Amino acid sequence: MKQISEELGARLAAGTTSLCHCWRFTRRDGVIFGATDHDAQLAFDGVAYSPAAGLELVSLETSSGLAPGRAAGEGALSLDFISESDLDAGLWDGARVDVWRVDWRAVDYRVMAWSGSLSEIGRSGAGYSAELVSLKAGLERKIGRVYARRCDADVGDARCGVDLGVPAYRAVGTVDHATGGLGFRSDALGAFASGWFTGGRLVWTSGVNAGLESRIVRHASDSIGMTGVLRVAIAEGDAFVVTAGCDKAFETCRAKFSNAVRFRGFPHMPGPEAVLVGPEPGAVHDGGRRT
Repeated sequence: MKQISEELGARLAAGTTSLCHCWRFTRRDGVIFGATDHDAQLAFDGVAYSPAAGLELVSLETSSGLAPGRAAGEGALSLDFISESDLDAGLWDGARVDVWRVDWRAVDYRVMAWSGSLSEIGRSGAGYSAELVSLKAGLERKIGRVYARRCDADVGDARCGVDLGVPAYRAVGTVDHATGGLGFRSDALGAFASGWFTGGRLVWTSGVNAGLESRIVRHASDSIGMTGVLRVAIAEGDAFVVTAGCDKAFETCRAKFSNAVRFRGFPHMPGPEAVLVGPEPGAVHDGGRRT
């Protein structure tokens, strides 16, 4: 239940038109920005909230249960505190969003209307769209490990232990020919078997896209296809580093990475068929190991 002061409650009950929304955005790097749908700048709690006509809050949803509330926003990239490069670099992914209902005549009279985070950001041309989920979405996150056949580590991390810096799992090269969209060809990839880098990562090391990372979804001979967002189109001569991908299967871990001893899944766990199989005819049923 939201706690509203008597003074603010009286103003709300009076149907006053001096109320506005203020949005506080806190990025994961700790930088804070403020925006408001009022026509003048407001300030409280050390944050300045500047008029932002390009940001339109479509809806705010809350619930009394555990289901996370949602909101949506859309606007233009001309907003002072949002830039294309910051969006592409992922600086806004997971940013905290606090929405206040404020009396612009006296900002001390305010109430928190909604809190959440940016979950998905999409960009189309000169505009962007953002989906926001309330703080209760954190209750849906996975905690601990899952008993499953496939590995739950990421290739190259501390739990996996594979060194992706060795030449067998890494290629350094430049773009020989851009194939359009998020694809290109490079002679540096031809020495590896098709599919070797599928599921792996590519990091651009030169050009306007330097520093951005993409996930590889297709590797065939000397060509690669990726997912992700780039600042500009891929250009010939752009340098990159790619690392091998893993489908998290036990056989891949053993054959491709020689890392079966550190496999973080349960490849021999019984499947649904074990429940359906009945006693074996003619066998000795002494409660021992099933053949």
